[in-house]
Amino acid sequence: MANEHYFSEIPESQLRFRTISVPLGGQTYDLVTSNGIFSPERIDAGTQVLLAHTPPAPPGGDLLDLGCGWGPIALTLAIESPHATVWAVDVNERALELVRRNARTLGLDNINACRPADVPADIEFVSIRSNPPIRVGKDELHNMLAHWIPRLEPGSDAWLVVQRNLGSDSLQRWLEGALAHEYTVSRAATNRGYRVLRVKRH
Repeated sequence: MANEHYFSEIPESQLRFRTISVPLGGQTYDLVTSNGIFSPERIDAGTQVLLAHTPPAPPGGDLLDLGCGWGPIALTLAIESPHATVWAVDVNERALELVRRNARTLGLDNINACRPADVPADIEFVSIRSNPPIRVGKDELHNMLAHWIPRLEPGSDAWLVVQRNLGSDSLQRWLEGALAHEYTVSRAATNRGYRVLRVKRH
């Protein structure tokens, strides 16, 4: 367990489920999490900030939750945009199974929980929402964002939450330099030590 991280593909620790009560989309639900994933006890502070400082998702089209964990962002998107298709993407198989389980509990049939390689290459997204896995390292994080952000449809945006003391300002500068001129990067909100960054594709 000492070498296990929430971004491990297949956690080796013995599976231990837990039920937590969480607010999603204006209501409180009892959902299942487990060990071996990110923030199994609650909706983490960064995700709370992201959900509180982003506009309602588009009502239709393809939405992406990048690094979905047990699914608080993806489930919120699916509840609020029932006619959209939500792609909940993570490398952690245990987390993906929890997203599927919680989607079934909530009666949501518009979530696809899958690994990055299983998202069809021709899909473009009308919105991306992400509390990205900063602790995978800067190079891996940059590669991830450089792969997914260009899959935004023109006129759409990505919303990222990053803790200020874990490099939100340097990430903003990197995004501004790495993305093509048809993108604008801005700081949409600051709260509880987190920045919400907005990446707009023109």
